[in-house]
Amino acid sequence: MTAANVHDTHELFPLVDSVPAVRLPSGQRRFRPAKLHGDKAYASRKNRSGLRLRGIAARIARSGVESKERL
Repeated sequence: MTAANVHDTHELFPLVDSVPAVRLPSGQRRFRPAKLHGDKAYASRKNRSGLRLRGIAARIARSGVESKERL
C-alpha cells in the first residue's frame, strides 16, 4: 500500500521482486517473469535498466512512437 499521490513507477521493482516462483510445464521453476508489458508511464531509462539487470525483457510503449493498444 502506498499513498494516493505516489507514482506507480516507484513500486515497480518491489512488485517485480515479490513475484512468487512459477512452476513451468517442464517441472522447472521460473523465479522472474520473462517479459513485462507496461504503458508509457513506465518508459524511463531507470525502469528499463532495472528490468534488464533482473533479466526481464521490457515491452513498454515509447512516447510518440508506439500506441498503448499494441501492447
